[in-house]
Amino acid sequence: MENGYWTKFEAYKVEPSKQIPHGIKYSLSLHDRNNVRIIGFDNAHAIKPKRKKYGARKITWDHKHQREKITPYEFETAGQLLEDFWAAVETFLGE
Repeated sequence: MENGYWTKFEAYKVEPSKQIPHGIKYSLSLHDRNNVRIIGFDNAHAIKPKRKKYGARKITWDHKHQREKITPYEFETAGQLLEDFWAAVETFLGE
């Protein structure tokens, strides 16, 4: 990509579980020329929930990395995941 950015996609079919109910283990990421991840969508690990006095704990592992910030991601379909990833990349590159 322009300015040395590059993307990496990994996706595997797995047995559905509480953490991965849709049965797809995935990692989509945008890196800079120094191999630093800028944006990532994955479900490789649980995320630490924000401290809430009365909040439900998120069981699924789907989340988004944007630099150092990690936020939950609501997986709908593989197609929607790709659209959301490319939209995030376009937004970042447009900055």
